[in-house]
Amino acid sequence: MYAARRWSVRHAKGLARLYAAFEGLIRHLHPLCARIGYGRLERPVAAVERPVKAFLFDCRMCGQCVLSETGLSCPMNCPKELRNGPCGGVRPDGGCEVKPEMRCVWVEAWEGAKRMDAAPGLVLQAPVDNSLAGRSSWLRAVRALGTAGGDQP
Repeated sequence: MYAARRWSVRHAKGLARLYAAFEGLIRHLHPLCARIGYGRLERPVAAVERPVKAFLFDCRMCGQCVLSETGLSCPMNCPKELRNGPCGGVRPDGGCEVKPEMRCVWVEAWEGAKRMDAAPGLVLQAPVDNSLAGRSSWLRAVRALGTAGGDQP
């Protein structure tokens, strides 16, 4: 999965464009999801989301996805689970202090964000809310995009 995660960061620009193309579709799913009920959809959507994101991003299903702000490099892959930038132990070659064979997820985030024409780490991330672990961040995005468009849940 490490190789697929590295591939995703290298292709961050294309993957970000793909997501932007589907964002309109996602926005239109809100009324349907609200009608069915987000609670009822949680399990089946999470069951699809888990393997897709696990393969592409080595996702830990924290329920608070920040991939779009971190160059498609998941900060939960950091052995220290740092969500707001690298620790002081990044090696000169970009390797992780804890796992030298792994590149620092924040070095990867910076490279991926440059490809996406974004800047990683500029948005302060809240600490992980462990009550959301295992829940679908896709559904959270549908709800957020749907309610941002004026629809009420």
